Amino acid sequence: MKVDVLFGPGGMGPAEMHGRVVVVIDVLRASTSIVVALANGARNVVPFEHADEAAERAKSYERREVVLAGERRMQRIPGFDLGNSPREFTREAVDGKSILFTTSNGTVALVAAQGAEEVFVGAYVNVSALLSVLTSPARARNDLVIVAAGKDRQFSLEDAACAGRFVRGLMDGGGALELNDAACATVMLDKRYGRTLHRMFKDAEHARALVSAGYGDDIAVCAAIDAYPVVPVYADRLITRMSAAQTR
Repeated sequence: MKVDVLFGPGGMGPAEMHGRVVVVIDVLRASTSIVVALANGARNVVPFEHADEAAERAKSYERREVVLAGERRMQRIPGFDLGNSPREFTREAVDGKSILFTTSNGTVALVAAQGAEEVFVGAYVNVSALLSVLTSPARARNDLVIVAAGKDRQFSLEDAACAGRFVRGLMDGGGALELNDAACATVMLDKRYGRTLHRMFKDAEHARALVSAGYGDDIAVCAAIDAYPVVPVYADRLITRMSAAQTR
């Protein structure tokens, strides 16, 4: 298996995605929020790059069926129901509903991943569940792209370190892997921070910005390894929870 890590969505052209399995990681906070929403019963999540696209799409739903969620500069978009805090995606808020979701980084990377063989959403909260899928016999021979979404299309420590956790998990699976330089670098980050995630989040620029913006409590949710055994899969412009039958 060839495993490439990309820092940001800049290299995600159709040719690079075609025929490959893609994992999009935005630990703080879109990936985590998507996992939490699906764990709490959301019917699906629809990612958008632009807020006006999400607001326009909402008009095609019955109001009781849909939740508009998203952020810009870490804050909830005016007029939207929810922001991008995973603590907001409670069962009471999302159960049975479609989440129309737009964020500064994570949903941009997801939209760019269209055209891949399969697209998954990864975070610390679902590492083991997603690794089980990636190492299943049906996918073990597929080349893999792990996209560390980053912040403002730039490198972010938390997404790169989380990518390293996935790469190390694949390495532990015993298969022969061909890693690009970025994948090798993320492995070193996970070795440095893997047992001390609190230190990594203390060092991460975006985590510090969230604390300053009043969202420090989100970090504990985003750092909870394997808290939600949920595998979000993105297909036909919808993110849904993968069934047990699909994981094999």
